[in-house]
Amino acid sequence: MTHRERLNKALSHQEPDRVPFDLGSSSNTGINVQAYERLKKFLGIDSPTRILDKPFQLADLSQDEKLLEKLGIDTRGVFPRPRAGWNYKVYPDGSYEDEWGLRRRMPEGGFYYDVVYGPFWEGITPQALDKFPFPDGKDPSRVRGIKEEILDYHNRNYGVVVNIRGGFITQSQLMRGFEGWFTDLILNPEPLCDLMDRALQYQIDLAHSLLRGVGNKVDVVVYGDDVGVQQGLMISPQIYRQYLKPRQCKLFQAIREETKAKIQYHTCGSVYPLIPDFIEIGVDILNPIQVSAKDMDPARLKREFGERLSFWGGVDTQRVLPRGTPEEVKEEVRRRIEEMGKGGGYVLGAVHNIQPDVPPENIVALFEAGKEFSYYSIIP
Repeated sequence: MTHRERLNKALSHQEPDRVPFDLGSSSNTGINVQAYERLKKFLGIDSPTRILDKPFQLADLSQDEKLLEKLGIDTRGVFPRPRAGWNYKVYPDGSYEDEWGLRRRMPEGGFYYDVVYGPFWEGITPQALDKFPFPDGKDPSRVRGIKEEILDYHNRNYGVVVNIRGGFITQSQLMRGFEGWFTDLILNPEPLCDLMDRALQYQIDLAHSLLRGVGNKVDVVVYGDDVGVQQGLMISPQIYRQYLKPRQCKLFQAIREETKAKIQYHTCGSVYPLIPDFIEIGVDILNPIQVSAKDMDPARLKREFGERLSFWGGVDTQRVLPRGTPEEVKEEVRRRIEEMGKGGGYVLGAVHNIQPDVPPENIVALFEAGKEFSYYSIIP
């Protein structure tokens, strides 16, 4: 099978020749630049390092065909471009401010940038919202070369994954500050909802800009916004259904206007109680399947939702990948494929981005084990 055929057959809940692999097709399935540098050295690959995401220090794999082909990766990610003429505002302490007004700083000994201030940390008013220069999702510079990139990957038979970046939940949390966001949601929801709607409109406009005219060449559209933490939901199901679910539904409807591609929703954490809600509003694929979180047992998820939902990720990044042996990684992969691969509906990858503490031997073991165990006939 071609890479695209393999991916699409699995996402249609059928068994392809082997389980599809993903690395780097989204900003939730990527690799930190330090881990990437070590991986290239381990594999004997000499290629330039480019940054995809400055805050999380993710490597841009889009032009590293040697590495992607060596690992057998079936997907290729497409990302919106920076706005033309935009430059970060850099401060003397090394922190910088992005176009959402978020100031970020690298902590001493850190591996990615923390948000240290947002434009509405002191509070939200209608006047402040009207005054703030929200980014424009319709700006044509954000999609320069996108159509050509999508067509190129499609013509080379890769699974094309388009990223709708800037989740309105996370973006509004960072701009308001987490404490203020949760407090406002209960005590003062109207201005917070206005903030979320403005961030949501950016995503809707960006979705139309990215997909218009090429939606039939796209296989997966990715949207990410966390609603879970390690031990449970970030908010109650009632609050989710009142304030967040209708807005996510609006975004998915906009995506559906442009493409029949599968919609992948990324949310970390323990989100089991909301999975039926995700399916109801049009989610086709759930990522990253944080198997170490409460109630996220892969076998149970497959048993209860596997006929209506595909699963993407699932190889533990909290313990197994950073601290396990290659043999333990191999066993982890075998279990994931056994639990989630039968009947299709599973794409192999790490739980979220591969972090700096993951040794290259374990990354290679992940995909080598995928090749060894992902032929369905050998899984009981």
